[in-house]
This record gives sequence, C-alpha cells and structure tokens, in this order.
Amino acid sequence: KELAQISLTAEEQKKEIESFKIRYPDITPEEAYRAMGMRLDLAEKKGHRMIGAKLGNTSMAKIAQVRDTMTLEGVKVNADPSYGFLFEYMPMKPEEILDLKDLITARQDHPMEELIVTSYPYVYGTEQIDDCMERLKDYSEDSIPVLDDDNRFLGVITSAGIIDLVDDEMGEDYAKLAGLTAEEDLKEPLKESMKKRLPWLIILLGLGMVVSSVVGIFEKVVTALPIIMCFQSLILDMAGNVGTQSLAVTIRVLMDESLTGKQKLELVWKEMRIGLCNGGLLGILSFALIGLYIYLFKGKTLLFSYAVSGCIGVALLLAMLISSAVGTCIPLFFKKINIDPAVASGPLITTVNDLVAVITYYGLSWLFLLKMLNLAG
Repeated sequence: KELAQISLTAEEQKKEIESFKIRYPDITPEEAYRAMGMRLDLAEKKGHRMIGAKLGNTSMAKIAQVRDTMTLEGVKVNADPSYGFLFEYMPMKPEEILDLKDLITARQDHPMEELIVTSYPYVYGTEQIDDCMERLKDYSEDSIPVLDDDNRFLGVITSAGIIDLVDDEMGEDYAKLAGLTAEEDLKEPLKESMKKRLPWLIILLGLGMVVSSVVGIFEKVVTALPIIMCFQSLILDMAGNVGTQSLAVTIRVLMDESLTGKQKLELVWKEMRIGLCNGGLLGILSFALIGLYIYLFKGKTLLFSYAVSGCIGVALLLAMLISSAVGTCIPLFFKKINIDPAVASGPLITTVNDLVAVITYYGLSWLFLLKMLNLAG
C-alpha cells in the first residue's frame, strides 16, 4: 500500500523518485503488480478519470530497439508489452501512435515501423478554434485529443464535433459577407435581428453619403450632359459585381494559411488581368450597342452617340479593372492586420466600388466629352 501511495503521489506531482528496486530490494514481480492494482484503486477513489492504457517505458524501449528491422511476429515473441493505465493528470503528447485497428489487420511479417504514426494531431484547450481547424482539416481521425498546457488530457474532439465547428465557422463567414454581425434564424426576435444588421448599415449609409457628395461635385457635367445619368447604374452595378467576385475568390484563397507574399501578389495580378480582359470585352460591347441605342432612340447625331458610348466603354473598363484590385486588396489588408477577411463584406466592397465607378465615369465624361470634344445636350 505504501508503494502504491508513493507511486501515485509522484505521478500526480510529476516528480522523479528513486527506483523501487533500491528501496525494496526484495520485491517480487507479483508484489509489484499487486502494488500497481492498489495504485489504480487509490487513483479512482481520489476521483481521477482513467482515459486509456499506455505502454510502459521498458516495453517502449524494447520496441524501439527492434522496430526498424523486426516484424510484428518478432515483437510479439521477444518484446511482449506490458500495459499501464493512463489517467487525465498524466502528461500526454501523442507524437507516436500505433492504431489498434492497423495492428490487428496487419500481417505477421509486416514491418512495425510502417504502422507507427509519427504526426498524430492534438490540440490544446487554450487554442482558438480558427487556429485548430486549419491544422485538423488535413486529418481524418475519429477523435482528436485535447490537452492542457502541461500536456494533461482534458478530453477529445470527435469528428462530428469538428464538422459542427466547421459549419458554425462557415455560417459566421457567410453572415459577415452579407453585412451581418452574426447569424440569424427564423425565430429570432425583431430587436435582435436589427442589432445584428444596423452596425454595418450605419457604416454603409455614411459611405453612401460620400458617394452622393462626389456626384454633386460633377453637377455641371450632369447639367451639360443629362444623358449620361441614364447609364450611371450600369457602371456602378458592373463595378460592384466584379468587386464581389474578386472578394469571394480572395477569401477562398486566404483559407490557406501557408500563402506566401509572392502568391498574394500573383493573386492580385491575376484578378486585375481578369478585370482588364472582361472590362475590355464588355466595354467594346457597350460602345457598339449603347452608341446605336442613343443614335436610334434618342435622336442624337452619330458623333455624339458614339462619343458618349465610347466614354461609357472606357469608364466600364477602368471601373472593372480598379474594382478587381479593390476586391482583392481589401481582404488581403484585413488579413495582414489580423482582422477576419470576411469583414470585407459584399456591401462594403460594393459601396467602395461605387465611389470608384462614380469618380471614373463622371471624371472621364468631364475630360473627354466636355473639355476635349465640347459636347453638350
């Protein structure tokens, strides 16, 4: 009983003690195993949870000596392991794991080295869920051990729990993309839904007022060429759509935590090239169709019609190019300063791109149509 108490206390306090063989030179193997059983009873009486079994140090040393060359059959004969009990207060860091299923199904002549897993996943209870998910997504284990800062066992995360966590994270990201501060459900009270939506709406109201004030700056352009107001929504909508597409692609790519600075620059360059090419094609199409529309249905001259449509086409190209860059750079910037990129929500990107499109469209109209061509009407 004394031996059991000394052993349990040493394990609880993580203290090294001298070999029992020195203190009790006449102890027999039978007495040692009986002391182990008593230690197990004492641990259970003190409320410690048994969480599994472990190989003793001696058995592990034997396996380490033979595992590189010895087959499973040889290990079973020459290094038959004895098992100890694993309690939650014991340090545990699963750096080498032997799956019981693999051990049972393996052939006798199979090398043991090939069955040992040297990179088994585990997480600490103090870690953030987002950080854990990035590491665990590459594993397909049924359960993941959770340890405290002293490597003591706290519990497990099951595969079902991991799926629930992923679902919750995706729901939060989707809510942020929609300009909400959190997820909603059908039975949520009106007041709670308003609290989740109002913060972003107030911010977007302020940005919308900025866009409106910019339009006011170009009041003389609108007075001289009222027809350009008809096509303002076309430029703004296309800029917002392109920015939202780039935002979605960027957030998806940023899920890879190993992304390098060079790869981020390549992403920005790729999105800008896509915006430039799409803008060029749609700009040419707009130039042809809008010019024809103004000439046939608005009663304007051919020169006036295609001057206006040409300005619209160039504005569309520049707006889509800049919007692609904005939709990519904003989430990259937020990621750099450790803010969730999903905060760069669709409404925010759309409003910023509205500002870009208004300045581009009316600025080009003032420069080309009024200053260079002296058109009016």
